Amino acid sequence: MKPLTERYRPSAWREVIGQDKAVAICQRLIERGIGGRAVWISGASGTGKTTLAMLLAGEIADPMNVDELDAGDLTVSRLKDIERSSSTYGMGAKSGKAYVVNEAHGLRRDAIRQLLVMLERVPPHCLWVFTTTSDAQEQLFEDNEDAGPLLSRCLRVALSRQGLCKPFAMRLREIAGIESLDGQPIERYETLVKRHSNNFRAALQDIEAGAMIGN
Repeated sequence: MKPLTERYRPSAWREVIGQDKAVAICQRLIERGIGGRAVWISGASGTGKTTLAMLLAGEIADPMNVDELDAGDLTVSRLKDIERSSSTYGMGAKSGKAYVVNEAHGLRRDAIRQLLVMLERVPPHCLWVFTTTSDAQEQLFEDNEDAGPLLSRCLRVALSRQGLCKPFAMRLREIAGIESLDGQPIERYETLVKRHSNNFRAALQDIEAGAMIGN
């Protein structure tokens, strides 16, 4: 059985919690057309970066045509292979292709330089999405002079750090109830969220381990 973090990951925009502004920005981008573009999503850990990235990818590509990539594994050779394969359409109802690069702050210098060229010629049926934490993003910019030009080739979406405690706590308690893991008042869930610095994923992992059962 999949962990709760995967089973309860939002599969539709209306299910995203606490990120109304970021969702609105994404939906405006979709309305204008995201094919042939790159999107850069930044935010604190556990606040929804990967969720938004996968929802964006799903707007243009079926799941079989979405590649999740770890930034640290992207070499120039690998990127060139991806660019060659991106010239063809995928299979399925949504025949586009999407590439989700997680932990984008881990991109190597030579990979960033290659991306600077690639992102100027993304096929109209393809989408690139990069995700990174806000703090790591700042470090990337400080250490790599090519990081700024890379970001300038992307549409930016910044996730909120504010106002997340209560909606996260309410959703966590709802999930705990469904899974028969609930046994605490809402205030305990708010305390859990605060203890994890608004990291929904980490809080849900605690709940799956039985943190809200009993005394």
